[in-house]
Amino acid sequence: MALFTAHRCVLSVLLSGGLMLCAAAQAQSTPPLSRTALLESAVVKIFTTARSPDLYRPWSKAAPSEMTGSGVVIEGKRILTNAHVVNYGSKVEVQAKEGGDRIAARVVAIARGIDLAVLELEDPAFFASHLPPVRANMLPEVKDAVLAYGYPVGGNSLSITKGIVSRIEFVTYNYPTSGLRIQIDAAINPGNSGGPVFVGDKMIGLAFSAASNAQNVGYIIPNEEVDLFLNDVADGRYDGKPAIFDDLQTLENPSLRTYLKLDRSVRGMVVQRPASLAADYPLKEWDVITHIGDIAVDNQGMVRLTDDLNVRFQYRVQQVAKNGKLPLTVVRNGKPLKLSLPVMPSVPRLVSALDGTYPSYFVYGPIVFSRATWEFRSYFNGNAATLNGYAFNSQPLVTRVGEEPSAAREDLVVVSAPFFPHRLVSGYDNRFGSVVYSINDIPVRSLRHMVEVLRDMKDELVVIRFDQRAGESIVLPHKKVLESTEEILSDNGIRSLASSDLLGVWMAKPQ
Repeated sequence: MALFTAHRCVLSVLLSGGLMLCAAAQAQSTPPLSRTALLESAVVKIFTTARSPDLYRPWSKAAPSEMTGSGVVIEGKRILTNAHVVNYGSKVEVQAKEGGDRIAARVVAIARGIDLAVLELEDPAFFASHLPPVRANMLPEVKDAVLAYGYPVGGNSLSITKGIVSRIEFVTYNYPTSGLRIQIDAAINPGNSGGPVFVGDKMIGLAFSAASNAQNVGYIIPNEEVDLFLNDVADGRYDGKPAIFDDLQTLENPSLRTYLKLDRSVRGMVVQRPASLAADYPLKEWDVITHIGDIAVDNQGMVRLTDDLNVRFQYRVQQVAKNGKLPLTVVRNGKPLKLSLPVMPSVPRLVSALDGTYPSYFVYGPIVFSRATWEFRSYFNGNAATLNGYAFNSQPLVTRVGEEPSAAREDLVVVSAPFFPHRLVSGYDNRFGSVVYSINDIPVRSLRHMVEVLRDMKDELVVIRFDQRAGESIVLPHKKVLESTEEILSDNGIRSLASSDLLGVWMAKPQ
């Protein structure tokens, strides 16, 4: 066919008696993109406008903040990036390497624990010229050469940094989620987050952070974690990764082995405290976990991946667990025993994370109450004086933060903002950060319960006691507090006295 076209072109020139150019010769075919160009075309820059919670003004959102990150095209006409790049994003846009217009995007799946998110674009035609790179189906080797692609701060064009794989570990990402992590020495800077990392022409994972106290230490979320996340969200919902929540200790100490009457052939991890003390819970104190499925666990709690790579045995949970059950072999009282352990992504705590939501709140006159969250506790992170004072006074934000809820205490209710200036609270110390214990001697089970108690209150005076030593109690005239609330809301620009989940509780008829 090419020969025929060439002959026809020569004939046309001869017939024209001149130097007429053949249309077939003029229309040059578009050359295929090079391997490098294909990889580069899959990397995008992400622009996010975030409206985070205002933790100490829970009726409001924080001022909009702008940030940029990176992302990569994946199968299904989607963009993969880090959760922290688009967390609380009120506006998310994507821009290709070539520049040009930004394309509106929306977050369709997010897992803050493992720091991954998936975006869809308003204009799917984008993906016709931006194809997903091939993802490697095996972990890289230590010392493999890597290239990290992304859009770090300091410029607008695509950045590519070079390094090697330094380490592969199984670590905690954002409690309670753990996963494999690849360490590289290629430069990872703010803005690189969400960008792909390649060994050769295959993507091995997604850049997500750099060590703040070291140079040339960057971290990658490997493809195995990416695939677990994508498989999880295929049904439109993120369930999370199964995990073990029992307290364990190593079996290295010879005196411990003597106490447990174990010979040298027994290797594994000792159950120091089971996650549950219920009679039907499979694990008991002093059990030795020797195998997870058929995989042996050593005395340091490690399992072998390759001849040169050992990781924490919890890594195997995400591979072996099925339908919320994990097969284990333990040694109990010197005898091997096979068990089926229930596993789940998390366990409820008195103090939990917002996980992308906004805080609940209730305004009672000059006082604002909220549920205690991990994020709220950040106000005394790094403040040793406050932390020591809270510990000395048995403040629950320190002493009970790891406990599970119960019928008597479903969550912790805190004074989440400084008192509004008002004569009703004159003479009282500001109780910001204090945990409510009782209202008129009724122990407070939860924020919802406290709203119900105040709603149904018939007493003239309300006595609020706080759950700590050295915390004065507050006495308020109930009717005057209710009368002052509307004025306080108006003076402080607050649209509603409660978050939507509590407003209906407050407006309901007393029980």
